[in-house]
Amino acid sequence: MVRTSGVVLEEVRQFHAQMMAAATGLLDERFERIFELVPREAFLGPGPWQIAVQPWKTSYRRRYIETPSDDPVHVNQNVLVALDRAKGINNGEPMLHAAFLGSVNPQGGEVVTHIGAGTGYYTAILSMLTLPNGRVHAFEIDERLFGRALENLIPFEGVSVTHGDATLLALPPSDLIYVNAGVVAPPAHWLEALRPGGRMIFPWRPSEDVAFAMLITRGQTAFSAQPLMPAWFIPCIGASDPQQGLKVPDRASAQTIRSVWLTKDRDPDDSAIAIFRDVWFSDQAVTPVAVVG
Repeated sequence: MVRTSGVVLEEVRQFHAQMMAAATGLLDERFERIFELVPREAFLGPGPWQIAVQPWKTSYRRRYIETPSDDPVHVNQNVLVALDRAKGINNGEPMLHAAFLGSVNPQGGEVVTHIGAGTGYYTAILSMLTLPNGRVHAFEIDERLFGRALENLIPFEGVSVTHGDATLLALPPSDLIYVNAGVVAPPAHWLEALRPGGRMIFPWRPSEDVAFAMLITRGQTAFSAQPLMPAWFIPCIGASDPQQGLKVPDRASAQTIRSVWLTKDRDPDDSAIAIFRDVWFSDQAVTPVAVVG
């Protein structure tokens, strides 16, 4: 065992993994095992690291402190760690991502599209969760982060990394689309890329007052939607223009959303809670296709 600063790193990593597994809300031993096996510090660059300490709900302009040393125990906890402090890009809160992962529950053999891969840490987690025979297609718009992700993900099976804007590029047919940037309205082709029963989870930010994760599942004739936990992320380039909103919900009405429609398939009706150019959100429920896995 490696002892750093009087603390056994393996014990800290195991405790961290147990907490992440608990945060998924699932009784699935894969999560603890994978969070323990994938070393977070390997995706953060050399320490000491910059950790965000300003409350994450209030602003993208956070205050940071530097860890006392390059001891990995400092980042094996539920903290935001800067990847590019000047741009406000961080490796996200592990417990929030664990909750995201528990909500979509990736399975072996699934095809995952990861939008906003950063340096690849959660891409690696997704790749492990989709073993055996899974594929993860990661997209990263920042050229420097893309280069780091490409190198970091070499040891992981079934992973490809693309440098580019996922709001413009075609996505592969996917069982899961996992988005790590705040979205005003998901592009229509993201929804169309979902296979029957496929899930998409993204941080929805249609206004300054509304910021939470949204889970969308492709059904027989429509897409079911479920508002989840609060989630504040850096805006997604190409999908974060508030001018897209023709009708914008308040926090109370946003929580009533139960389905999403493509405007090319169906015009907004009286059930519309939020309306955008290509998609609209309704408070009327639909029945999704059961996910097999």
